[in-house]
Amino acid sequence: MTPINIVSYNIHKGMSPLNRRPILHELARSLSALPIDVLCLQEVQGKNLKRELAFNEYPNHPQHEWFGEYLSLSSSYGANVYYPHGNHGNATLSRHRLDPKHNVNITVSHLEKRGVLHSEIYPADWGVPVVVLNAHLNLFEKDRTKQYTAIKDYINSDIDKDKPLILAGDFNDWTKNSYEVMADLGLKEVFFDKYGQYPKTFPAKFPLLSLDRIYVRHLSVLSAQVYKGMAWADLSDHLPIGARVVLDNSYKKIP
Repeated sequence: MTPINIVSYNIHKGMSPLNRRPILHELARSLSALPIDVLCLQEVQGKNLKRELAFNEYPNHPQHEWFGEYLSLSSSYGANVYYPHGNHGNATLSRHRLDPKHNVNITVSHLEKRGVLHSEIYPADWGVPVVVLNAHLNLFEKDRTKQYTAIKDYINSDIDKDKPLILAGDFNDWTKNSYEVMADLGLKEVFFDKYGQYPKTFPAKFPLLSLDRIYVRHLSVLSAQVYKGMAWADLSDHLPIGARVVLDNSYKKIP
């Protein structure tokens, strides 16, 4: 059985950290150097007419499609925020067959529109689909507490408890709250599982806070890493994180 490589990354709408210029090509070149089977992106621009007019190099089609073409990955997209000149949200891309499902609205404040993009992938030699949930949560703890409850309720009610599951994204949470909630669902965070601590991913130039997570269920974690250094410091305000996983030895396929 071939392991799969997961990467999660908040790409800051494809703009430099201070929004001075588009950096999609730099992002794509850096991502192309990583081992990627599943890519969970947050703050992906579905449309931005203002930037299309302002920058010649800005693509006139959705960023998830643009990245999919560049990286030769299938893609799905869920818009979380709409405005007169466009929208943005989460995108999941996959080297394996990808089945888009739902974009789950977990908005709890009019100040921040958030969602969880639900997709399934079919690794070629696994013989079982893997659920992929791509999340972006609020900045404030009281809001995230409500969103954890919403995610927990969705997983309990809509996800087969016997299916392998990946929950990845920008949790905006440097506390252990997410760990406690997800542990109740049988999910383990890949960095905590391997190293006993969360990865520092924000800000990208001087990472101090652990905002990004990859949780898994029915999967063994072979490795986990933060991609950092000069190559990533100027691409987004977050650093990307990755994990290599395989089905648990004890996993029994669904009849």
